[in-house]
Amino acid sequence: MLTVETRHAIDPNTAKGLDTTELREHFHISGLFVEGEIRLTYTHYDRMIVGGAVPGSGELVLDHVAECGTASVLDRREMAVLNVGDTGTVAAGGESYSMNRGDVLYLGMGSGPVTFSGPGRFYILSAPAHATYPSRLVTIAEAASFRTGAPETANDRTIYQFVHPEVMESCQLVVGYTQFHGGSVWNTMPAHLHDRRMEAYLYFDLDPANRVFHFMGRPDETRHLVMQNEEAVVSPPWSIHCGAGTGSYTFCWAMAGDNVDYRDVEMVGMEELR
Repeated sequence: MLTVETRHAIDPNTAKGLDTTELREHFHISGLFVEGEIRLTYTHYDRMIVGGAVPGSGELVLDHVAECGTASVLDRREMAVLNVGDTGTVAAGGESYSMNRGDVLYLGMGSGPVTFSGPGRFYILSAPAHATYPSRLVTIAEAASFRTGAPETANDRTIYQFVHPEVMESCQLVVGYTQFHGGSVWNTMPAHLHDRRMEAYLYFDLDPANRVFHFMGRPDETRHLVMQNEEAVVSPPWSIHCGAGTGSYTFCWAMAGDNVDYRDVEMVGMEELR
């Protein structure tokens, strides 16, 4: 079963006037992982698709998505798949990939239908592509990584880069995830902006009793969204994106836009936040 929801882009002045319910309707994505279903959110922010697939005891095939305007979803797109569940299998382009928890699979443009099977919980990200790059399974051992932050500022963390120029080539997708150490809970603080790229977060490995407070908005007009485990949020190019949890968690970050330069950001000083 395939379900697709469309999210239209809005400007920061409009976002200033939204209440909690309206903010969640525009930026918060829940219910991604339902057994026996593929659920996609098609956004008008750089045409990023955010979704989930849980095949359970059967197979799920992602092929025609009417919102893309092509016969098959990857005819003019690339895709990254993160497995946040048990070991499962993804097949595309005549190849089959066994994915352990934490692995990321890149599928190049023209890979054809995508088949999901096994007990995996597959997080799906897709953006338009202008060229075909080789499909590749990237394990956590193969990812680029670096440790940053400090316990004193509650942001001691390791950043893993999977679909990233230091690991492999893609058109515009840049995907990785961040894991925290020893009681640290703050992500992406100090905050930043990158007007040339949108971003999407998936919060996972979060205890059901805990929450992440995700901060968004212009630096002088901040808002927040309360996130549960395995929920996602869309971050427009004009918005900050950072958060703090009431317990440990991991978050997957994914970007699409004009370039794949991870460091192409405008830092926001703490004194600028309101």
